Amino acid sequence: MEETIDVMVADESKLSYVEEILDTIEKAAKIRGTGIAKRSPEYVKQKMLEGKAVIALCGDRFAGFCYIESWSNKKFVANSGLIVVDKFRGHGLAKRIKKFAFDLSRERFPEAKLFGLTTGAAVMKINNELGYRPVTFSELTDDESFWKGCASCVNYDVLTRTNRKMCLCTGMLFDPEEHHQAK
Repeated sequence: MEETIDVMVADESKLSYVEEILDTIEKAAKIRGTGIAKRSPEYVKQKMLEGKAVIALCGDRFAGFCYIESWSNKKFVANSGLIVVDKFRGHGLAKRIKKFAFDLSRERFPEAKLFGLTTGAAVMKINNELGYRPVTFSELTDDESFWKGCASCVNYDVLTRTNRKMCLCTGMLFDPEEHHQAK
């Protein structure tokens, strides 16, 4: 890709992109037929104001996004809402955004276990390269507010029918303690 894309922490100056971010996430979910937890504009704005959002811009054009959220008294952190605009796909941008969000999460929450839920093979591959491993849902946060976020997903019935033991998503976990011991 010849155009330069900058990946950065989203702050107050990036609030004007919120609707485009949410529209892009919603369209991608419909095309893939998979679930993505819906977030309100206020929620995404708050992530930006807290310095817990990552945005990719090509000049002033929106190219991609991801945010971080902590759960269970900051024992768990999720990188969520990873999205890349169609025009900018196929050039490693998702990997750059995810790595940036991963590093930001490790910096802000060094002792936390990082986790994610995904149905996408590309995200699973990126997570694996970052040191995540597939896990059962019982190894993830038991924070009710996290699981309530899944309610807007088209696959929520699978999650509830199985008492949060299974879903179409794969749970993946990065445990810093495992990586610390390996060193």
